[in-house]
Parts: sequence; C-alpha cells; structure tokens
Amino acid sequence: MHFLFNNEFPHPSQADADGLLAIGGDLEPETILKAYQIGAFPWFNEEDPILWWSPNPRLVLLPKEIKVSKSMKQVLKKELFSFSINEQFNEVINTCRTHRMDTGGTWISQEIIDSYTRLHLLGFAHSVEVWLNEELVGGFYGIQIGRVFYGESMFSKVSNASKAALIYFCLHCMQEGIELIDCQQTTDHLLSMGAREITREEFLELLEKYTQD
Repeated sequence: MHFLFNNEFPHPSQADADGLLAIGGDLEPETILKAYQIGAFPWFNEEDPILWWSPNPRLVLLPKEIKVSKSMKQVLKKELFSFSINEQFNEVINTCRTHRMDTGGTWISQEIIDSYTRLHLLGFAHSVEVWLNEELVGGFYGIQIGRVFYGESMFSKVSNASKAALIYFCLHCMQEGIELIDCQQTTDHLLSMGAREITREEFLELLEKYTQD
C-alpha cells in the first residue's frame, strides 16, 4: 500500500491486485492531471480518504472501432437527438451525481465536482450533451490530455441516449484527432459498442504515445 506524499505517485505497476495504486494526496488540478498522465484516476466514497486506481486490464475504446448496431443506426437516422459539447458541463456532472445516487451511491462528491469544474475552466474537463426536444436527456464528462479522452461518468434519462452520446463523441474524436478513449472499468454496455480490454502495460504505452502532443 502506497501513501501519497507531496503528490508523487508510484509507478502504476505497483498497484495491488485490485488496481489500488495510492492513498491520500489532494484533488488539486495539477494532482489530478499528473495522475491521468500516468494512467491513474481518483475513485472513492465521500467518507473515505482519496484513493487512486490503475486497474489491470484497462478498458479502452478506439473511436474508429465504435460499433453501431442496426437498431442504433435506425435511431440515429430518425435524428431524434441533437448533440453538443461543453454547453452544460455543470448540469452534466451534477446529473451524473444524482443519477448514480438514485441507483445506489456515488463517488461524485461535492469535492469531486468542485475539482473537475476547475479543470473544466482550465480547458481540460469536457462534457458531451444529448438533447431530446431541447431537454438534456443524456451525456458524460471526462478529461482530455493530448489525444486521449479519459471518460469519468455517464447518465441517460431515456432509452439509447448514452449510446447516441458515445457514437456522436467517437465521430467528434475522429474529426479532432482524439485517438483513445479510456473507459476505466469494464461493462457489457461498453464492450458491446466496441471497447476492449488491454493490459496496463499496453495502456501506458498508448498514453506515452498520445499524451505528448
């Protein structure tokens, strides 16, 4: 177990079997960005100390590998949804918090919201919004460093909104040169859309390649 002193992270290879890398530190923008650049991220309950994780394997999605099912193609063809980026960051991150609280708890504390809002104002944290009849019905937020987007949390209020958000964002990534989406944790939902697991070592190699721009 590693305790974080002076916000100096151990090498990700020193994470334990569950992926826990370090305990402690702070949530200053510089600390969070340093963590992402070495493949770590904060994830902890509100009453717990700050925990930093670097899981192995790591779920990632290459935007060009996004899978769009036949049913989703029909949904998108109807153009029911509209999309935006960074128009409602505060609403997205707060909705992610309340959405997860409604389903059994969340790590998105007010401290996390404050920290990521600062990162948004600094140009690192971004939100993707999905609209239906001018109502915000889905979206997610995360951090971008170089050509890597680190996804944090997603919400969906209507069927297919989160899928539509990810498909739209992958198209945006391909246009903007974003090469890698870090999904952090493996879910069947993301696997079905083209995400895949890679080793921590492979993930770190991709970070070195894509975050140096």
